[in-house]
Amino acid sequence: MPTVIPSTTITDNVRLDHLAALDVKGADAEKFLQGQTSAQVSLANGEFAPLTCFCTPKGRMLANAQLLRLNAEHFRLVLSASLAPLLTAHLKKFAAFYRAELIHDTSVTFIGASENASALASSLGLTLPEKDFAQCGNDQASVVRLPGTTSRWLFCTTDTILNDTIDDQAQQAAWALEDIRSGLAWLTEAQQDQFLPQMLNWEALGGISFKKGCYTGQEVVARAHFRGQVKKRLMHASLNTTELPGIGANLITEQDKTMGEVVSSAKRDSNTVELLAVINTKAAEEDMPLYWEGNLLTLLPLPYPIERLDPEQLAMALKE
Repeated sequence: MPTVIPSTTITDNVRLDHLAALDVKGADAEKFLQGQTSAQVSLANGEFAPLTCFCTPKGRMLANAQLLRLNAEHFRLVLSASLAPLLTAHLKKFAAFYRAELIHDTSVTFIGASENASALASSLGLTLPEKDFAQCGNDQASVVRLPGTTSRWLFCTTDTILNDTIDDQAQQAAWALEDIRSGLAWLTEAQQDQFLPQMLNWEALGGISFKKGCYTGQEVVARAHFRGQVKKRLMHASLNTTELPGIGANLITEQDKTMGEVVSSAKRDSNTVELLAVINTKAAEEDMPLYWEGNLLTLLPLPYPIERLDPEQLAMALKE
């Protein structure tokens, strides 16, 4: 019998300070990003906001993000606040050769919404997108619908009407838990330069275009896909424990052999933790018992199949 997971309760609009905005502006903004990121940048047209990532020449992820287009010469990357300064510094080395400016805009506020999303959208003059990865925006704000089994929207704005948005730890935990249940792992500084994009299931979420031209790390990422060389995968799991395992915490066998590491975790209730972890696929296939601090790991289903999903396909689906 499959494990029954209680539903997440995101009852209030919640400030998401763990996210940050990295804006790319200028006449060459699209051309510049096209050579650096896994996304087909032209697909980000103000109505579709694809996932994307930035890699080292060896194909390891420096950051993953969601890519929004705010106007013809203005893109916004939504990513972990811990990575925004690092990615800005990295990309500036290449932006110097383009008419493109990088701005880590700390004035942008990110708001997560579920039950009250319609009212918030109305107050900002936005139409609430109905399909996953769909974007709506105006000069005041933008909103994107996130994937997953719970209807969620991410708003970004500098509007002062959001000053009263709650900063509630319980609601932030509920949001983090829904990210986990959606199979969305957001890289942080602690695990930069460790994973191929496929290890975070990024191609299964439409975060890699295999139809675009070259970008940094593209050859390694493509080879791993077409030769099936990915031996570690992001998996959803639970632990019966009152403590949260930290980012990078090891998951070990009964013989103390490391077979995985935690990427993110959140409490389901006072005695249960759900997490996303990059785990050796052989260990999962053989149903090998894994432990954290003596607590047995229970694997749970992901809401998507582990197979390639082209962003071009997602963009087309929004037009239907």
